[in-house]
Amino acid sequence: MAFIEMDTEKLKHNYKFLDNLFKINNIQWAVVSKVLCGNKLFLTELLKLGIKQICDSRLTNLKNIKLINDKVETIYIKPPSKGEISNIVKLADISVNTEISTIKALSKAARKLNKIHKVIIMIEMGELREGVLRDEFIKFYEKVFKLENIEVVGIGTNFSCLYGVLPNADKLIQLSLYEQLIEAKFDKIITFVSGGSSVVIPLLLSNILPKGINHFRVGETLFLGTDLYHNKLIDGMEYDIFKLYAEIIELTEKPIIPSGELGTNVEGKGFEFNTNEIGEKSYRAIINLGLLDVDEKHIWPSDKNIEFVGASSDMIVIDLKNNPNNYKVGDSLEFKMDYMGILRLMNSKYIEKKVKTADNKAIHKLG
Repeated sequence: MAFIEMDTEKLKHNYKFLDNLFKINNIQWAVVSKVLCGNKLFLTELLKLGIKQICDSRLTNLKNIKLINDKVETIYIKPPSKGEISNIVKLADISVNTEISTIKALSKAARKLNKIHKVIIMIEMGELREGVLRDEFIKFYEKVFKLENIEVVGIGTNFSCLYGVLPNADKLIQLSLYEQLIEAKFDKIITFVSGGSSVVIPLLLSNILPKGINHFRVGETLFLGTDLYHNKLIDGMEYDIFKLYAEIIELTEKPIIPSGELGTNVEGKGFEFNTNEIGEKSYRAIINLGLLDVDEKHIWPSDKNIEFVGASSDMIVIDLKNNPNNYKVGDSLEFKMDYMGILRLMNSKYIEKKVKTADNKAIHKLG
């Protein structure tokens, strides 16, 4: 079985890097754990780091988090659906919201459960994903403040996830000014100005983050060390916390060009080939991994001498050229991944999950 491995020492390094960065800037932060897809093995290692807040967009993941540590504060980070209101109040200490009817439903559910449910209200700042329109947010907050069993703890926004709209100082200053306006108008304290995410971290590193932003929600940079603003890695952070290993299940020298009339493959793709390569051969390996598990565009071999040929639902074909490293059937190939690659693989029940510990030997696994 192919498996994905998480290096706990490298994860700890990245966590300490970010935690120190936020502490010296008086910023509170929450870890976004959705890339782990609720895997209890990986979540257990993550929560060992001393996380105070953790965010996820799936209730089953929040349930697993609470089972591991019911003291950690959980944040549900997409607008709740009406059918999940009761469970959101039970499993999420905080939820992000954009619809007054939904918050009313949360208020009703919280009263039944005799709980106070906290909310962060998201403001639309140009990305056109979730968010209350800016010319409506005062009236929106006025309605929310009247609801029972609801505590407004923050104002937030989102950047980069849908259209790639980048944050800048002007937009984030606007967000912090909205918080000040709400506090002055309604005589309320808004604890979090949650304008920070992985893509905002470079502004903090460059000392151009407005002082009013005091809360970050961070996933990708923690797990991949990425500077999403400039599409590069952050100096001092680890980028290969996760690695993928897949076994060679066939290895044969075969023609480079297929024979027969060509149609389309399982994805509906058609192919054209260089006729000058007719008669040439190379060593081709098939690995026990397929499109059901991951799109090959989101993974790449650690061995730069090999390349992908194509993929079907359960197999990926790799060109080994003349096989200079003398790979054989049963050997495992190592792959690196981007965020979407990790997410897809973590969501696949056919991929084994393993943890690499400090001694580089002990491997704990969950089938």
